[in-house]
Amino acid sequence: MKQFNRYKNQIYFFLITALFSLSGCEEYNNMGIEVLPKGDLVTVYNSLIKDDISAFTFSEDSVRTDEPSKSLIGSLNDSIFGLTTIDFATQFRLFDYPDFGTNAKADSVKLYLYFRSIYGDTLTKNNFKVYELHSGLDQDAKYTQEVDLKSLAYNKLLGEIDYKTKVKIDSTTKDTFYQLIRIPLDISLGQKLISADSLDMVNNDVFLEYFKGLYIESRTQASKGGAILTLETEPVGTFTGSAVVLFYHNDDLKSKAGGDSAQMMPYIISKYSARVNRITHDYSKAPFYKHLNQETVEDSLIYVQATGGLKSRILIDDLTSWNDSVNIAINKAELIFQVDTIASQVKKFQPPMQLLFTVVDSVGNEFLPIDYVFSPTFYGGGLYKDYTYRFNITQHVQNIIEGKAKNYGFYLTSAYKNDRANRVVLKGSTSKTGVKLSITYSRYYTN
Repeated sequence: MKQFNRYKNQIYFFLITALFSLSGCEEYNNMGIEVLPKGDLVTVYNSLIKDDISAFTFSEDSVRTDEPSKSLIGSLNDSIFGLTTIDFATQFRLFDYPDFGTNAKADSVKLYLYFRSIYGDTLTKNNFKVYELHSGLDQDAKYTQEVDLKSLAYNKLLGEIDYKTKVKIDSTTKDTFYQLIRIPLDISLGQKLISADSLDMVNNDVFLEYFKGLYIESRTQASKGGAILTLETEPVGTFTGSAVVLFYHNDDLKSKAGGDSAQMMPYIISKYSARVNRITHDYSKAPFYKHLNQETVEDSLIYVQATGGLKSRILIDDLTSWNDSVNIAINKAELIFQVDTIASQVKKFQPPMQLLFTVVDSVGNEFLPIDYVFSPTFYGGGLYKDYTYRFNITQHVQNIIEGKAKNYGFYLTSAYKNDRANRVVLKGSTSKTGVKLSITYSRYYTN
């Protein structure tokens, strides 16, 4: 009998959902009840939950920073989100087996780093310092944002540049051209590379023991400003990727006076190169700092930031009180977050294109709700044109009502955590236009 009722409820659910979508009514509507079995009465309601929602800002847990889809570098002093600093370390692999010729000598060696997008401004300079690694990176290891890359490098400074970010747009495609950061390195690295024994270059595994890679430290000198750059490291199509390039001459090829020689040898960052970021955040001067990581004071604003930055803790009270309600089917449960476009400075700082709304269990572990497993598109979370993020958590709310899931709260985070630097300010639960949960449900009565 219970199994029959469950199937009956599911039939009612899909039928009522279809009728409701046709009717477009906000409160309730009995249209079409003549098609239901005789003796059954169904009504459809909307419930807007706002006062029972609480929202707080917390530091994000450690994120992995090894081999992201895109590596980041730079330092951004944000008046709202404080100081974010991202350092970068990577391996360089042999492009080909080097044949330097007779009596080869290094003329110069340079680090070429390419990027196509920035997060920040082009008015202030970033300072980059380059060091050689004395401890190797492990491509199979898991690195998180706290990794102390500087401890893996020698103290000797190989190169330094104060770089003012440049952006050039293709007028036809409106896409950004590849932009180049060129950092001259100490000639000692060139001599090391050119002096490598043939046994040090029999394959890349052996070569990476000889030259373990570089660490690039980032700083901004400005009290406000700077930028996070999205690096283009790997070769793609005709793009050769970022690299260390050795310029040299030998007895057959003399160096050019006052310039680089015509002969060069690149050492590339390939898809097999270990790439790691260290990411630090300083929120001590941020406006939300005194309320960070606590659930005692609600702010009218909440903050979400990628790169292991910030997340929002969301509590929705009294969902379990619906357990006492009988004959209820949730047609739709949509959670809506509104971007504060002024506080976010959306013209300058693009909000994340996708957020994640995760469920918390009794010990604090996070997992995606069943609605995401059912369909990521159905679940949602993308940025709408009206600057809202909307999540469909219908099945999860239904499970709470039926006692199949517990309500320990939720987290709102950036979907892209280690390869983009976007951040956003959202209107909190105490704001008039803040977080709200819109529930459309059906109640049926059987005579």
